[in-house]
This record gives sequence, structure tokens and C-alpha cells, in this order.
Amino acid sequence: MAGVSVDCYVRLERGRSASVSVSVLEAVARALQLNDTERNHLFALAKPTRRRPRATATQRARPGLLRALQNVADIPALLLGHRLDVLATNRLARAFYLDFDALPADERNMARYIFLNDAARDLYVDWPGTAREIVGMLHLYASHHPHDPRLARLVGDLSVSDRDFRRWWADHDVYQARHGSKRYHHPLVGDLTLGFEAFTPMGDHDQTLGLYTVEPGSPSENALRLLASWTADNAHISPGEAAKHAH
Repeated sequence: MAGVSVDCYVRLERGRSASVSVSVLEAVARALQLNDTERNHLFALAKPTRRRPRATATQRARPGLLRALQNVADIPALLLGHRLDVLATNRLARAFYLDFDALPADERNMARYIFLNDAARDLYVDWPGTAREIVGMLHLYASHHPHDPRLARLVGDLSVSDRDFRRWWADHDVYQARHGSKRYHHPLVGDLTLGFEAFTPMGDHDQTLGLYTVEPGSPSENALRLLASWTADNAHISPGEAAKHAH
């Protein structure tokens, strides 16, 4: 279907074809009916000379993005970096993801939160679906930064700690967050359905700005308003402590 020999395809599949042409990769992508995310993943894996440099430097949110996050008051917003590290959040996101800021700096990572924090399994109504997307996002990042030691350590830690992660990592699926919606069950305000929009800031291609959206006049909007009001009125109490009392 791709118009290449079996021997050529096997060499490509096993990573032994360093000089593969763009036309061959395009033909393979069409034959496999890859979507845009999977196609980009294929090209990153098959063209090592075009890979980005190693991502070893510590990422930081630039001041303008920090101000933008803090100016977003009515919906949760957060900034993700390499390996889904959480670089910054606004007040409502800190209330939504219970006591996330209480974690040590090197543990503020969405993959660690999803797989290692019991609260995440209760927060996401479809936890398996969200967790698989997280694994797919890490795989997509790995194709562009294959020699990142922090990624290797993160994958190792999650593989040792969670059998679901081990199983899904072995599937090699990729995923790129763009937009969509998810259902949640928050311990303070109950059930919500929130949309999300993901943006890449200009000049920071390995960062993702995530904004949650809510249908005007919906029960979910009322729940978010309640959470925002509670956060403003009880700034001296962590959401996690409040959730314990709520139970």
C-alpha cells in the first residue's frame, strides 16, 4: 500500500534506515492512515537529525504569561512545560486540583498527579481515558526529546509505581491535547463538565497554556462560581483540608 518493499519497511520499523526520504514517510503515513499527531510522531522518530536539542534546562514561565494566568479569574488555567511539568497555575486551578502547590517542586507534574495521587482517580469521571491521554502526550514528547534524562526518570518512576502506566506505555500511542471536554467529580462542589482549550505560546514551543471553559448558565458554571467564592472566603484553609471535613 505504501509502495515500498517489505525489507525497506522492516528497516524503517526497526530504526535502521537513517536516510529514509520524506516521500517514503509520507507514503507510509498514508498507508497507515495516520492523523496529524501520529504523522508528526513518525517523522520525529524517523528523522533523528531533525530532532530538537536535549531538553535539560529548567523551564520557567515568563512574566507576561504569569500575569495572564493571574488575570484569568473565573476559570481554572495552568501552564505546562516539558514532560507535563506544571510551571504555573491560577488561584482557581489550585483550588480545582486539591493542594497541588503543596507538593514539592519536582513533583508538580500532571503525569505524576494522574497516576500517583488517589485524589486524581476520584476527580476524573473517566480516569482511564484521561490517564491514557497523559501517556500518549509523554510518548509524543519522547519522540522529539529521546535523550531527556528527566523524562527517562519520570517514565521509570511511573512504570515501577503503576501497572496501568506500564501497560499503556508499551502500547506506544500518541496524543496531543487541543480541545475537548471532560467530566469531573470535585469533593467540594460535586459534578462538573468542563471544556478545555490548549495553546502553544509564541516563542515557547514546549509549553502549553491550558484554559478550562464552562457553558454559561449551566450547573457546572454555578459549581465553579461556588468554588471560586469558597476559595476567596477561605484563603487560610487549603482545599484539601476542606475536602477532608466535607467527607
